Order: sequence, then C-alpha cells, then structure tokens
Amino acid sequence: MSGVSVAVIGGGVIGASVAYHLARQGWRDVVVLDRGPAAGGGSTGRATGGFRAQYATALNVRLSLLAREKLRCFEAETGVDPGYAECGYLWLAGSAEELAELERAQRIQHAEGLTEAVLLGLDDIAAVNPAVHPSGVVGAAYCPSDGFIKPLAILEGYLRAASRLGVEMRWDVEAVGLRRRPDGSIAAVETTRGAIEVEAVVDAAGAWAATVAAWAGVRLPVVPLRRQAATSTPCDLLPASMPMTIWAGDGFHIRVRDGRVLLLQPTPGVPDAPFDTRVDPDWVDMVERAAHARVPVLRRVTIDRAACWAGLYEISPDKHAILGAAPECPNLFFANGSSGHGVMHAPALGQLLAEIISDGKASSIDAAPLRYGRFADGALLPGSGVL
Repeated sequence: MSGVSVAVIGGGVIGASVAYHLARQGWRDVVVLDRGPAAGGGSTGRATGGFRAQYATALNVRLSLLAREKLRCFEAETGVDPGYAECGYLWLAGSAEELAELERAQRIQHAEGLTEAVLLGLDDIAAVNPAVHPSGVVGAAYCPSDGFIKPLAILEGYLRAASRLGVEMRWDVEAVGLRRRPDGSIAAVETTRGAIEVEAVVDAAGAWAATVAAWAGVRLPVVPLRRQAATSTPCDLLPASMPMTIWAGDGFHIRVRDGRVLLLQPTPGVPDAPFDTRVDPDWVDMVERAAHARVPVLRRVTIDRAACWAGLYEISPDKHAILGAAPECPNLFFANGSSGHGVMHAPALGQLLAEIISDGKASSIDAAPLRYGRFADGALLPGSGVL
C-alpha cells in the first residue's frame, strides 16, 4: 500500500487547480487520480469557455474577480496562455421585469468593484452587437471585461505547473472506495490499482462527486445535468470578438469559437437522465430556429450536427459551489457543485481550498458561505432566475 499526503479525486480543471495550489502552499506527495486515460476527457473538455463576473450574488462576483486576477497572471505563473479574451457578456432583457433583475444584480456587482458593468438602451445594444434582431428586446446589461477562456489550456497550465512542483498525475486509475478509520476520518482511497493511504482527500469528481462522498457515508447534494452545445459549420458571419450574447428570459446564447458559431440553451422540461450526454436532435432544431429569429444573419449557415456535443454540469441545490470539509469526515474536502461555473471559477476555488486545507480557513476571500453544512443549516445562498 502506497501513501500520500493528499489524494485529489478528479483530474479536471478544478482538481488540477487544487493540486497546484496545495503544492504552492508547500504540500508534498500530492497525487491526482483520474479514471480517464489522459487529461481533458471529462467535463472540462466539453466546456464552452465563457468567463463572467456578472452574477446576482456577491460571493459569485468575488469568486470571478479573484479568478480574473489569477487569469491575468496565469501565463507568467504556469507558462500556458489561458486564452482570456475580454470580449464582454451582453445580457438581453425581454421585459421590464428581466431588466429590473439585471439592474438589481448590477448594483451588487458595482458594490463588489465590478464598476465597468453598465446598462444599455437599444441603440447601445446595436453598437455592441449589431447582429442581434431588436424584436422583443427592451434593454440589456453589459460588462466589457467579461469574455472567454480556453478550458483545456487552463487545465494544461495547472497540470504542468503542478508537475513541476512534484504533484503526481495518475491517469487510468479509478477511485472505487474510501476506507475510514474508527474516528470517521479517511484512512485510504481504494483504487483499481490498489489502496493509497492518505492524510486528506479532495472530492473534485464533478458530476460524479456525490458517488465519492457516499463512499464515506456522506450525502452530498450534487446531481448531474446535461448541457448541450450546437455548432455551425465554419463561417465568418460573426466576428470572433463578438461578446457572449444571452437572452435572459430563456437562457439562449451564442458565441463564436474557432471559426464557428456556438448555440446554447438550457434544456427545457423534465430533468435529464443521470449522466446522459447524448445530443437531442429536437433540441438542435429548437436552438436553430431561435438563432434564425434572433440573429438573422445565421440563416445563411447550417448546423454541423455531427459536431454538436453535450457535457455534464454538477448542480448543487442553490447553484453555488461546495467548498470545504465534511463535518462528519474532517479530512474529506469538497471542491464541486459549481453548477456550470466550475471552469471559470477554478483558479479561485483551487486557491481557496488549498488555504482551507492548510490553514483551516480561506484568507483570499471569505469562503465560509460555500461550506457543505449550509444545506443542513438552511443557509442556502440566494439565487436569480435570470443570471
């Protein structure tokens, strides 16, 4: 039986960020375990690469601002360009109620220092994104410092930098159980390659995080949710610098990536079957119709149905991350439940959890509201039906 100080279960971008930041804090014998044969085969590789600080809760704004600060020095720190491009996010309101919600959220953003976020009238919207059809749009919120990132580049950067600091990556090694001591703490991680004695375990297993927690007898309220992406055939109808453009009412949004237009919208109706990553052809038809109505120039391009894909979000009850230890198992730490914000917040979450594991609490920002125990305490974080 081998032994390590910390075993990180999950080699996606959050797990890689945690491992890197632990090594920076001075931890040695850190190992990342992932059942995939190589990096990037899970949810990180299926992310669409948006980055925003326009949120409706102060804590998510703070996470984004910390992540943004780290992205701006990411290449100097890791040697890899994270692809952070400040192209903006444009949120379109289709009613007075939606616009009021965007305005309310913007007051929170301004209070947290995101002062560049502004409200736009119809003329301003046309200047920011002239491709948008104005029908049904009454106003918008816009932040020019939001934009895009490259998920796999961020993963590569953290893995490279972590390796230089002595972190070991074990691919094609699946964790299958946790062995507990009489006091309830984790003694070892059982894997397909044998048991690994540990001082601590980090559950960064994304959509599969609840399964890992269950091995320790902990009920983690994280469930998978399919998110689909449709992509056009290659075209130059919209500029690569176009902001992420989102219709707040139904969440339909578009962006340009790698010479194609991505069409995205939350899946309506009943929850998806767990871990189903098939693309629904009816959903593709729906977003194509929406694109033709809302961005008329896209009537001139077809959808590349063979290139459409789906991935899994890891959804928590209040759609905020879960960060910190399980009270009933104090050396089991959670870094999951980000509910679609995982890649963009990974730089911040990795740093914060490394601080929690090293010092007992986060020092960069107050991460206590993200604790696992908030669900039992009835201290769920507030949400927004718009953003």
